[in-house]
Amino acid sequence: MKVFVTGGTGFVGASVLRELLAGGAEVRALARRNSDRRNLEGLNIEVVEGDLDDVALLTRAMADCEWAFHVAAHYSLLRRDRDAIYRANVEGTRHVLQAARAAGIKRLVHTSSVAAIGVPPEGEVADETFQTTVGELVSDYKKSKFLAEQLARDAAREGLPVVIVNPSTPIGPYDVKPTPTGDIVLRFLQRRMPAYVDTGMNLIHVRDVAIGHIRAAEKGRVGERYILGHRNMTLKEILDTLAAITGLPAPTRRLPHWLPVVVGAVDEFFLSRLTGKPPTVAFDSARMAAHPMYYDATRAVTYLGLPQTPIETALQEAVTWFRDHGYV
Repeated sequence: MKVFVTGGTGFVGASVLRELLAGGAEVRALARRNSDRRNLEGLNIEVVEGDLDDVALLTRAMADCEWAFHVAAHYSLLRRDRDAIYRANVEGTRHVLQAARAAGIKRLVHTSSVAAIGVPPEGEVADETFQTTVGELVSDYKKSKFLAEQLARDAAREGLPVVIVNPSTPIGPYDVKPTPTGDIVLRFLQRRMPAYVDTGMNLIHVRDVAIGHIRAAEKGRVGERYILGHRNMTLKEILDTLAAITGLPAPTRRLPHWLPVVVGAVDEFFLSRLTGKPPTVAFDSARMAAHPMYYDATRAVTYLGLPQTPIETALQEAVTWFRDHGYV
């Protein structure tokens, strides 16, 4: 089987590539000309240079493929990146859908995010039936993922065989950038996390997310969405688990929610503009941390057979990978 993948240089996308190759697929991956391709090293794939703006190129790249996985996205919580976020995540998705239709793709898996679902009320856990309005979503990134998912749903209603997956918070090896969650692990290892805020998230091994993508192509219902998640944990529980894995002490000082918000506002809207350097704390990131983001992946576990690797294993593999690759 020939398969086309966007976003293969990223954390989730590279894991999807590895699982496809392990299953014997012939893989073609889109990569921007100047992209960081460390995640592609050693993989027997065909690389197509280009970007999501080129519908003709996307159509040619998909022409002889049976499946396509649209994993690419621009992740940023900075207000100054607003235009780039919508161009990549919304217009890029529109172009991929157009190309898949023209190429006659038999199954397209669209990588959305739990960010598109929204944050459930305090004390509740959201499943696929939950949905906040786009206006309630914090950050342009979340809004862009919501709008992109709506395009995928519209395409499914119009006959394109699209299945939607909504990963929660992946963790594991090959996090080259790293992602925000990987950065938590890295900061812990570098002893740069003296305190924590009272928040929480749903974690899942990145390999399970990749397998979930493939199972969605095999078993998912067209037009449906599936949360790819595993375990809901507070940030304190995550840090305590890292302490047990590494032997390093976990922070014990808890910060009030308002403090990171104030720091983020000053950092992003004043210091960053003054110095020209990216802010250490994004304002919207600090706002998001005020509410736990807990999700229920029962549908994907039941209908797709989504694996549930222990989070301790995922964190251990992330720690080992960062140490082995010189990040610490």
